[in-house]
Amino acid sequence: MEKIPMTRAGHTALETELKLLKTIERPAIIRAIAEAREHGDLSENAEYHSAKEKQSFIEGRVKELEGAISLADVIDPSKMSGAIKFGAKVTLIDEDTDEEKTYQIVGEYEANIEKGLLNIKSPIARALIGKEEGDSVAVRTPGGDKSYEVLKIIYA
Repeated sequence: MEKIPMTRAGHTALETELKLLKTIERPAIIRAIAEAREHGDLSENAEYHSAKEKQSFIEGRVKELEGAISLADVIDPSKMSGAIKFGAKVTLIDEDTDEEKTYQIVGEYEANIEKGLLNIKSPIARALIGKEEGDSVAVRTPGGDKSYEVLKIIYA
């Protein structure tokens, strides 16, 4: 199987979520199912069906997290330098609007565009890989074509 790149912070967040699901969420849902069973006829018991549905979601998420953690390739960006690659914090300026944005290129499990964490598989990240400060980057996004200039690259 292919390794999944992620930062130390992303790996720690996945481990924390997995621990929460296994130690708190899973036991709580088991108690809720047992309590719902005590109410009698399961075929018409909405609490039971809701709890079973939540249990299914939790178990699926646990398997997903365990798989991602087992395939994790934890990369330390602070040991890198040079052109843009995984882990880089990149400050861009939109050549049309002069709007500045800063993103860190991270793995798909830790990506969160609102927090400036850009999925390595996204069109913008793929276009940025290998670029240097001062380079111009053209990106085809779902919202249309965009042009950015790379202002700064930081590995921290």
